[in-house]
Amino acid sequence: MGSLAKPTALCHHPHVTHHRNWSLRTIRASSSGEDNLTHRRKVVSTFLATSVALGLQATPMALAENWGTRSFIRERFFEPGLSPEDAIARIRQTTEGLHSMREMLDTMSWRYVIFYIRLKQAYLSQDVKNALTILPESRRKSYIKTANELVDNMAEFDYYVRTPKVYESYLYYEKTLKSLDDLVAILDS
Repeated sequence: MGSLAKPTALCHHPHVTHHRNWSLRTIRASSSGEDNLTHRRKVVSTFLATSVALGLQATPMALAENWGTRSFIRERFFEPGLSPEDAIARIRQTTEGLHSMREMLDTMSWRYVIFYIRLKQAYLSQDVKNALTILPESRRKSYIKTANELVDNMAEFDYYVRTPKVYESYLYYEKTLKSLDDLVAILDS
């Protein structure tokens, strides 16, 4: 076997030194500052005009029929609050959606369950407050009690799904469904 030489010994020349004069060069954009400023103004004004146009559109009557995850940004930031009737319709639809979530729990798709729960929690907190304004005084006390149970059960459900503890997740899933069903029953009566 032959001997291996050090790689640094092969590449190093002791008598030759290389000095490079590194200078810092400024990098400039191809357009002047005034053109850049007008371009920025155009972009900002287009963005603001689009945002305002989306925010001022009228809310259609059947808007609560298609609450999905894809329209979250539009619903959250660009649309005004729902009427109490639309809020009640969205509460009913959320109840149906949570009833159909059993398959995700069975397959232990925790990420999707967490996303769905948090999305619906954000909507429900607003919808429960909107629906309260339309209820008569005689049903408000039981409605508030049931809504508080719902919030507590959903928070616990979220916690146990994040852990993930299977038995507790199922337990609080059932409690959340019961609270939602009770809430819908109060709204329907």
